[in-house]
Amino acid sequence: MNILVVLVPCSLFLGLGALVAFIWTIRSKQYDDMEGDAARVLLDDD
Repeated sequence: MNILVVLVPCSLFLGLGALVAFIWTIRSKQYDDMEGDAARVLLDDD
């Protein structure tokens, strides 16, 4: 039962960190050009 005192705050902290990282990626507009990124991978830059 004492381990729950450690595991619950750790899981909440990790979940909150993942949520903050996801919101940061949305605000920095990393998901705006999905088709362009897919085509850009196939192009050769030599």
